[in-house]
Amino acid sequence: MYGIVNQAIQGLVTENFGEEKWLKIKADAGVKVDYFLSDQAYDDDVTFDLVGAASNVLDLPASAILEAFGKYWVLKTGMEKYGDLMKAGGNNFTEFLHNLPHFHSRIMLIYPKLSPPEFIVEDFDDKTILLHYYSSRDGLTHFVVGLIHGIAEMFGTTCTIELKSSEKTDVWHDIFTVKHSS
Repeated sequence: MYGIVNQAIQGLVTENFGEEKWLKIKADAGVKVDYFLSDQAYDDDVTFDLVGAASNVLDLPASAILEAFGKYWVLKTGMEKYGDLMKAGGNNFTEFLHNLPHFHSRIMLIYPKLSPPEFIVEDFDDKTILLHYYSSRDGLTHFVVGLIHGIAEMFGTTCTIELKSSEKTDVWHDIFTVKHSS
């Protein structure tokens, strides 16, 4: 993953728990990098080790860390680093979700080694969608839940998310039922 992901984990931790906790998490994860460079690719294990260490140090389940991180990614990192792209992504919650593939296509121009997930939205009714998430990376289901909540909050929408299924074939595939108020 690119350094910007690890920078965001650092931001989430330091803003909510302090610099001392971040330094402990980094040490426990065995991360020797002083500063993550946003456009440099790092091994995925660095990110997963940071999440595991954060879970231990903060005494929170990894699922809670990943959900908080997903929400933080949208509301803080996304808006600060890609504000114009985020604003151009849609006029409402469902439109934004439908346009996620276009967003990732544009981001790949900035990060050419990016291996983005794929999202496919099926409209079930005017308040319910099925969201398919495909990724070459395992273990990010709760991060996606946080992303969805962050997107909903960005549009002043509330939502409930239910994981309908998860399976690993050539890629990881989660299907979520998302009920929303918009």
